[in-house]
Amino acid sequence: MISDQDLEQRVSRKLMWRIIPFVMLLYFVSFLDRVNVGFAAITMNKDIGLSPTAFGLGGGLFFIGYFLCEVPSNLILHKVGARIWIARVMITWGIVSGISAFVVGPKSFYLLRFLLGVAEAGFFPGIILYLSQWFPTRQRAVAAAWFMAAAPISTAIGSPLSGAIMQLPSVFGLADWQMLYIIEAVPAAVLGFVVLRHLTDNPSKATWLLAEERDWLIAKLREESLARVSHGGHTSGALSALKDPRVLALSLIYFGTSAGLYTLGLWAPLIIREFGFTSFQTGLLNGIPSLVAVLAMILWAKHSDRTGERTWHVIIPCTLACVGFIFAGQATSALLIISALVVVNIGISAAKAPLWAMPSVFLSGAGAAAGIAMINSLGNLGGFVGPAVIGWLKNETGSYAAGLYVVAATLAVSSIVTLVLSRQKTNSGTGTPRVSHDH
Repeated sequence: MISDQDLEQRVSRKLMWRIIPFVMLLYFVSFLDRVNVGFAAITMNKDIGLSPTAFGLGGGLFFIGYFLCEVPSNLILHKVGARIWIARVMITWGIVSGISAFVVGPKSFYLLRFLLGVAEAGFFPGIILYLSQWFPTRQRAVAAAWFMAAAPISTAIGSPLSGAIMQLPSVFGLADWQMLYIIEAVPAAVLGFVVLRHLTDNPSKATWLLAEERDWLIAKLREESLARVSHGGHTSGALSALKDPRVLALSLIYFGTSAGLYTLGLWAPLIIREFGFTSFQTGLLNGIPSLVAVLAMILWAKHSDRTGERTWHVIIPCTLACVGFIFAGQATSALLIISALVVVNIGISAAKAPLWAMPSVFLSGAGAAAGIAMINSLGNLGGFVGPAVIGWLKNETGSYAAGLYVVAATLAVSSIVTLVLSRQKTNSGTGTPRVSHDH
């Protein structure tokens, strides 16, 4: 007779090897296509006449399209299954990303960035929802951390790769930034078809698990779901989730981390470039902070899962990232700016997995699909505000410092809201739980 502990270890190992590397690869390509505009901008902005304000606005318009389509996209995924919908997302965003090579001015740049957001809407919350349907609570932050580690890994590997592509000789008369868009769009479209073959919609269809492993996993996930319902303050309806104040609070927390993440993605290459580096050197230097962030992200998530604590595992890194942005605004040398970016990357990356472990404490079913999408869509508006504010203030002041301080302030708000949320005691008669720990 195999013990539950042995089954848990076997299933956990199979889930980690079957699911995590593949969704990491998908997110790696996704994130690369989101932020390669930061490298394209090195020559694109001059070629098509983009001012810093126009570039910041266009870069951020991605998140308006994302915001408008996020919840509908995730509800469709909940209905039709992750396999078909994630494949659709990837193929369409690959196509739009490739077409971005042919923008000719600010208006077409704005349109393509908006359409890229529409095409990709639902990918990230869809995968977060997907992981919650496979991984038991005790493993959820680590699973999410490995998945989200693809973003800093994408920056670490993609930055020098993008820098190298920008230095390739012209083919068919294409500019370096046009070649960048086209080359980096191909993997997304191709992987969309791979998703159709590789991704399994839910544990009941997992033929790669033994029958006893499949039965154990289904029973474990059902047991946890019933326990959450009996605990009280549980939300399973889509409309209820959208109105849940905890969802809105988590959206505000995520807003700060998104403002920070996409400020790095869109502006860090240009900030580093100001110190006189080539495109390839800029790529190498931009990748260093991300390598450190990956290690910090995984170790921090493991500690959060092991202790069951979420609140301070969000507050501490958000505060660290806030300090890092202030430091970056005052940096006067390449060494200081890279050091500041290391601090920022560690903070933003480490906060994400514990934060995304919180919604599954009180959301399930259609409520989880809608709630997770709402957190991501509202929170990702920070990805619009951060880059846009940086561009506008750079235009007005001639410096990146003021914009970096504004982004630092959004992360300070994230820390404060997390603390306030954790202090909300159970309301008599409502059973509203605290979300600082997994139960």
